[in-house]
Amino acid sequence: MGKKDIDILTLGCSKNLVDTERLMGHLTAYGWHCHHDPEKPHSRVAIINTCGFIGDAKEESIETILNFARRKTDGELDKLYVMGCLSQRYAKDLPAELPEVDGWYGKFDYLNLVETLTHTPCEGHLRQLTTPRHYAYLKISEGCNRMCSYCAIPLITGRHHSRSENEIVREAEWLSRQGVKELNVIAQDLSSYGTDLYHTHALPRLIKRLAAVDGIEWIRLHYAYPTDFPDELLTVMAEEKKVCKYLDIALQHCTDHMLGLMRRHITRAEQDRLIARIREQVPGIYLRTTLMVGHPDETEEDFRKLMDWTRQMRFERMGAFAYSHEDDTYAYRHYEDNIPEAVKQERLQTLMALQQDLAEEQQAHMVGQTVRVLLDREEGDYYIGRTEHDSPEVDCEVLIQKEHAPLTIGTFYPVTITRAEAFDLYGKVKVVS
Repeated sequence: MGKKDIDILTLGCSKNLVDTERLMGHLTAYGWHCHHDPEKPHSRVAIINTCGFIGDAKEESIETILNFARRKTDGELDKLYVMGCLSQRYAKDLPAELPEVDGWYGKFDYLNLVETLTHTPCEGHLRQLTTPRHYAYLKISEGCNRMCSYCAIPLITGRHHSRSENEIVREAEWLSRQGVKELNVIAQDLSSYGTDLYHTHALPRLIKRLAAVDGIEWIRLHYAYPTDFPDELLTVMAEEKKVCKYLDIALQHCTDHMLGLMRRHITRAEQDRLIARIREQVPGIYLRTTLMVGHPDETEEDFRKLMDWTRQMRFERMGAFAYSHEDDTYAYRHYEDNIPEAVKQERLQTLMALQQDLAEEQQAHMVGQTVRVLLDREEGDYYIGRTEHDSPEVDCEVLIQKEHAPLTIGTFYPVTITRAEAFDLYGKVKVVS
């Protein structure tokens, strides 16, 4: 172990991962050797980048900190630092509860941690990728103004703040020079991009500029918001070949009763019309959404309608989670957490079982089709990749049996699908004569 080895663990979402990569870029520039998410310790110094979104995420973050604190107590670790959403949200409470931690840094002051370790003022936008070199996450804004009843994100990140278009495009150009072919564009609220800086919905214009970056072949959009959705984006998605026919747009529920309680500022009819416009204007698009069960006052009738609506909409990709009663949110202050946990979990399992059935039906239609696949990795007897309809880590994968001719990770191949399961496809590379 070198004197400047450091272990860094990232918990939570891809937006946290980008923060870690920026931290690593600066530390590496000062001679540190960063080990990201190590399976076993490499260093006597550790940094944990935490998540504080919902109860399960907070529990994971606290348990991880406690595990490292025990290592420090046992003499296996010299220094322990914590950054990210959990320490941003509970900056006043955590130091007294966990005195083993040598320093607490929030979501936006983590570069001060570089100064702590290097004794040098930290500037600039350095970054060290932790993903396979052919794809990366590109964060275009921070924060959210939506104030949904259940959501702690505005409490952690503050109000929506867009990065400038020029800065984002420069980063995309840099990523391309590193070998990145796929940009996963991320934000807490893509739909609001530019409304603060440019007083207009600037996302369509930004995506057109990103599509002009040489070397980038796929652009994927994550975390749009349905209210005040920038419809011009659909024209860009339909016309720009580099933009994947994929949109991650969290809808959360379908009944006017629940959408109102959740403070989503949209009705069932408006939401349905938006989905219809998206599918009509971007033929072949795959929609990924997130739904919530167990929000205060969700009735059995609300849940039944949610199930019926899910059958009707047939989302190609869908995740769900149970409501978590997060302190200081609107729901925490104004609603009683009156759905028993057992009921929440039963509804969650029932909804996800339905989605698995729908996914199996949809995936079966892929058999016999030839699709463009980007190879991510090798695993056992298979090469594993994704179509344009699948985001890293969360969506379906394409498994290709290893044959005589080796394939190259980070390369696109035409693959004929031979078998389908709910969350995986199997195929063979099509030989082009």
